[in-house]
Amino acid sequence: MSQSRTPPPAGVRPPDRHRHENGAVTDAHRDPELHERLERIERLLEPAAVMRAAEHDIVEPAWRRITTGEPRWSVSLAIIVAIALQYVLPATLTPRPRWLLPVLELAVLIALFIANPGRIDRRSRSIRTATIALIILASIANASSAARLVWTIIEGRDGQDATALLGTAAAIWITNVIVFSLWYWELDRGGPAARAHGVHDRPDFMFAQMMSPEVAGNDWEPTYADYLYLSFTNATAFSPTDTMPFVTWAKMTMMLQSSVSLVTLVVVISRAVGLLN
Repeated sequence: MSQSRTPPPAGVRPPDRHRHENGAVTDAHRDPELHERLERIERLLEPAAVMRAAEHDIVEPAWRRITTGEPRWSVSLAIIVAIALQYVLPATLTPRPRWLLPVLELAVLIALFIANPGRIDRRSRSIRTATIALIILASIANASSAARLVWTIIEGRDGQDATALLGTAAAIWITNVIVFSLWYWELDRGGPAARAHGVHDRPDFMFAQMMSPEVAGNDWEPTYADYLYLSFTNATAFSPTDTMPFVTWAKMTMMLQSSVSLVTLVVVISRAVGLLN
């Protein structure tokens, strides 16, 4: 005899007989909207899991992780330009013997190129010491020339040629920009090799790209060109522009550069205007 089935009470939904082997209701898979609602509920119930997934998807920016290092040719070219500008200056404004400092700078530059010719990614105390020594030599040469130029103008021994005076001042000013860019480049977060190895994750200079990673992208990291631009804008604006110094040494170095640039420009331009009149 066939058994009669009693219908369910009114308002009670009969159980769904169409199920997968694991017990999941097929309606959730057939209805995308229902599936999305279930996922949303799961996310609300497990916020920690969602946070872990989001952290996994975040890519560390290049300036905070290990990279291949920047090429040496750009900073080497800047040093060569600074050495060449020293020969443009009159002999009365350069330390004697005139060839000594440029030859020493060139010798150290060649040694650095031989020790680490490609990308700057080798962490070595001797290489960094030689680099700092090279920057010190360039700083001494340019500081001596700038001081002698200002003193010559004050004493009135600069001659009557305004064009020559402006050309000399321009050479010293450009060298000043290069020298301070080398200091920024070498001292920021332990130097280029330390930056390539991601040793320090807290910047000494906060570049605009660091503050807007969604615009700059995750592959951006500062190179010598960025420090050269930083030095140029600081020498012309006499203050930070789009890059902010975060530590004391950076603030004091930028203040020193602005002071040197301001004094040089004021003294030279005022004298040149007097000669032209």
